[in-house]
Amino acid sequence: MDVSDANSLGIEVVVPQDDRAAPCCPHGPTLLFEKAGKGGAGARRFYACSACRDRKDCNFFQWEEDKVSAVRLLAREAENRSKRSLITHKESCSRLRKFASLRQDEKKFCRDCQTLLLPAEHEAHSSHRTTGISAAQLARPSVLLRPLDNKKSNAQYLFTDRSANFLLDTLAALGYRKVLCVGTPRLQELIKLRNLEQKHEPMKSLLLDIDFRYAQFYSQDEFCHYNMFNHHFFDGEASGAVLQAFLTESEGQKAVMVSDPPFGGLVKPLASSFSLISQAWRKLQSSDCSNMDMPMMWIFPYFFEPRILECLPSCSMLDYQVDYDNHPLYKHGKTGRKQSPVRLFTNISPRDIVLPKDEGYRFCAVCQRFVLSLNRHCAKCNICPSKDGREWKHCSTCKKCVKPSWRHCQSCGRCALPDHPCGVSPGEEGCFNCGSMEHKRRACPLKDTHRTSHGAKAKRGGKALPRRPLLKPKAKRTSGAARRAKKLAALSK
Repeated sequence: MDVSDANSLGIEVVVPQDDRAAPCCPHGPTLLFEKAGKGGAGARRFYACSACRDRKDCNFFQWEEDKVSAVRLLAREAENRSKRSLITHKESCSRLRKFASLRQDEKKFCRDCQTLLLPAEHEAHSSHRTTGISAAQLARPSVLLRPLDNKKSNAQYLFTDRSANFLLDTLAALGYRKVLCVGTPRLQELIKLRNLEQKHEPMKSLLLDIDFRYAQFYSQDEFCHYNMFNHHFFDGEASGAVLQAFLTESEGQKAVMVSDPPFGGLVKPLASSFSLISQAWRKLQSSDCSNMDMPMMWIFPYFFEPRILECLPSCSMLDYQVDYDNHPLYKHGKTGRKQSPVRLFTNISPRDIVLPKDEGYRFCAVCQRFVLSLNRHCAKCNICPSKDGREWKHCSTCKKCVKPSWRHCQSCGRCALPDHPCGVSPGEEGCFNCGSMEHKRRACPLKDTHRTSHGAKAKRGGKALPRRPLLKPKAKRTSGAARRAKKLAALSK
């Protein structure tokens, strides 16, 4: 079963209400999903990898009610160990110290293995593509390392210097001196480089990332091997202690979290992990701040706004467009539908985050926040309504502002693209479980009444369903990524 389309109808992530431990795959504890048939018939829950949305990348699958034998558990643990790094972070730090002490002509990097090489290892890599490495390159590992590009598991898109500098300047102006970099290696680099220049007030940073290659370049106090989809530290309690120490705000050093997850990631698990980090931060604060959330910035496409605000109501979306060096589309300076859809979601007061005027942002006195110049305030809606950077228009019939390319359709009674199929209303499919148009499946009062308990049915002598879904072979099957790309293209029109 492929969970690559888990954001769609019929499949959703379930947050367990008890303390039952989830089975583990090489990426840590798995997530619990629920798949329901139309009308709620045959609803079943299963565990699958938290980080990979395609079973080609991680084939872990287990029905919730399955009883796993001791032999299978041992085999699973052996498989998980076999996929872990052969070298520990502590050993990587020792190698880095030795590497830094080498003569310049001895410092080599293997592009094929993505590894820093000590002199004794040069011969073993003689047939590989190796190159010399300077001190400047050693300080920019995100430039040196080849970005991971699997869009369904760990695609890495790296901030441009423009976006990274804006983020860091903004945080510094707000008085933050500790930055927890969750999946933001380029921000970590910029902080360390600025500290070396000694032109700005020094800042501390800690990188939490699933890419273990960064362990070659950072100490154990600067990097933790971490999966943000299940809040899993691969080094266990040692890394948890590092995070705890970092979140302690001594000598007035305020901490902030900045996260840039893969865009295909599921919002609910990410929000859960960020909330757990916020809880750890809150426990370390004085009684005056015990009810506050940790200041954070979550960088994600604007069309995820409803899901993010549902999980983290204290956040709001800013108009600032984040762009990336190695993404073919998300570039600064493009106009219309071609501009970057990536935004900042933050629980920091929007009025305090000053967006640059020279990039086309202005302050709206009514909304008390900075917006793009084309995001005109609507007196009828009393907001600056644009989400995609274009000037939106107000529809008196719908009583709301809509995208400039949309037209009101009398047949459908709503605004849509001129060539939309009449009668099909995206977002108005109602409840996948009971068919009601009053709510969605996640809020359905009958959601749990249709779930089939296959274990109990088998004990009663009933006919058990197959342990794996039987899929009929198809000539062609559109991937979940392709379906999502088509959907996102339609949303941006």
